Amino acid sequence: MPVSFVASIHSQAGIDQRMLRFCYDRLHSLLLTLEITDTDEFMHIQTICDFATLIGTYSRGFSIIIEPYDDRMPEVRDPVIQLSCHDASLAIQPVFDRFQTVVITSGTLSPIDLYPRLLNFNPVISRSFTMSLTRDCICPMVLTRGSDQLPVSTKFDMRSDPGVVRNYGRLLLEMASSVPDGIVCFFVSYSYMDGIVNSWNEMGILQDIMQHKLVFIETPDVVETTLALDNYRKACDCGRGAVFFSVARGKVAEGIDFDRHYGRLVIMFGVPFQYTLSKILRARLEYLRETFQIKEGDFLTFDALRQAAQCVGRVIRSKADYGMMIFADKRYSRHDKRSKLPGWILSHLHDAHLNLSTDMALHTAREFLRRMAQPYDKAGSGGKKTLLTEEDLQDMARDAMEM
Repeated sequence: MPVSFVASIHSQAGIDQRMLRFCYDRLHSLLLTLEITDTDEFMHIQTICDFATLIGTYSRGFSIIIEPYDDRMPEVRDPVIQLSCHDASLAIQPVFDRFQTVVITSGTLSPIDLYPRLLNFNPVISRSFTMSLTRDCICPMVLTRGSDQLPVSTKFDMRSDPGVVRNYGRLLLEMASSVPDGIVCFFVSYSYMDGIVNSWNEMGILQDIMQHKLVFIETPDVVETTLALDNYRKACDCGRGAVFFSVARGKVAEGIDFDRHYGRLVIMFGVPFQYTLSKILRARLEYLRETFQIKEGDFLTFDALRQAAQCVGRVIRSKADYGMMIFADKRYSRHDKRSKLPGWILSHLHDAHLNLSTDMALHTAREFLRRMAQPYDKAGSGGKKTLLTEEDLQDMARDAMEM
């Protein structure tokens, strides 16, 4: 903990907590006094000063984790010291202190009752709204088994099973042959994506998929991923169609939109739980349990389903858009997991789509695409417009002034 770490520094070097707290300011003042412009050379000492300032400022909510070696290579000594923040309320507290009214909105605030506990505040108003759509342009499905009726899941004891790998590959192949334009696939980790793509290549499934659409893959390298995304969009624009392999918690899952023809289907392979043996995660779970009385299982499920919703939400970006979402894991059929998805997804997730096989999912997809291919009435049912014109906005403003 930071307190014991600071006490150790004080006993060995005579530096107390107050001195540590001003490390950042003193370094910044020194660089300005010396008129140093090339600050990149001092990046490492800035990191050390940031570290010292944080442990001198906060006595709770942080942990100092020292790892003498990488778990993957225990024979190689490679010590790493990390300062991990476990309390999100520390970051948002200055916002609450400065502003009288704070509005927090997102499409992934689910379950909504957990956020006040994580951010340590009492909400005055808490509301969950559904999407104001004039047609069922979202089609979420839960796929629990393949065409051979074998269950599919990315649970640790099942993810390497050849039957699961084959059924996942057949699912993507069937969808690639029927769904037009772009398909986005999210995996639980880079290592799992590498393993399953290699297996699909050995089985010949990858070659079959490429007969229908081009395949692009996200990598940890930003330049490679940007190039892959650019070519993916070009393939969709020219009508060739493409499949993009990505990773939950990756760069693409956080901020890239696959609107319109860039994303007609998104497949979430598995439930993106965090790596539970991570020392940082274990420390955070312990802190949440002791400070906010949040159970480990509740937080892990909440975090995984939030990431899953973040991934599948990439496919629908406007009222005029449409797309399908497939949650390919038998664990999504459980109510305790599924109930933590956002309301705008659950409101379109019909009971008939909670326990599908590959064949049934393919039939549902074809029916949905046939329905979406009909002419789109922008006025919507009952005269409720989906897209507002400038005249509509002027009328609304005029009515508001008359009230």
